[in-house]
Amino acid sequence: MNVKILGALGALALLAACSSDEASNAAATGAGGSGGVVGAGSVRPGSQEDLVANVGDRVFFDTDSSQVRGDGRATLERQAGWLNRYPQVQVYMEGHADERGTREYNLALGQRRANSARDLLVASGVSGQRIQTISYGKDRPAALGSDEAAWAQNRRAVTTVR
Repeated sequence: MNVKILGALGALALLAACSSDEASNAAATGAGGSGGVVGAGSVRPGSQEDLVANVGDRVFFDTDSSQVRGDGRATLERQAGWLNRYPQVQVYMEGHADERGTREYNLALGQRRANSARDLLVASGVSGQRIQTISYGKDRPAALGSDEAAWAQNRRAVTTVR
């Protein structure tokens, strides 16, 4: 009898762990971007979670490039609107690179990416004094692996609330 009850509880726990929704998936990937409020009251307005869930916290770059792509421009415009809505929020703009290249090259590339993203936020009306840039080069990969799929996820600039 106890085995049946434990089995049923285990099955319920597995089902609960497998549930998924768009908001939690967007928060996990940093994609966000719908512009709508996700789960009213579930995230604190002006927080990192709010940025990720409702705007998106990252933009991606092409190989060896620090030029923001069109999809990244749209994300940065949404971020600028969000930052203008919360003028007390200060952020870091983190620049990242994939594993290819020397450490020095990737640190410089990450810095150029962070600066490019910062410059677009400033051009959209955000005070530059609210944005501090930092480069992690290839030291903090978002995806592990030595293939194009992993490299594409690692060529990025990420906005984090400080």
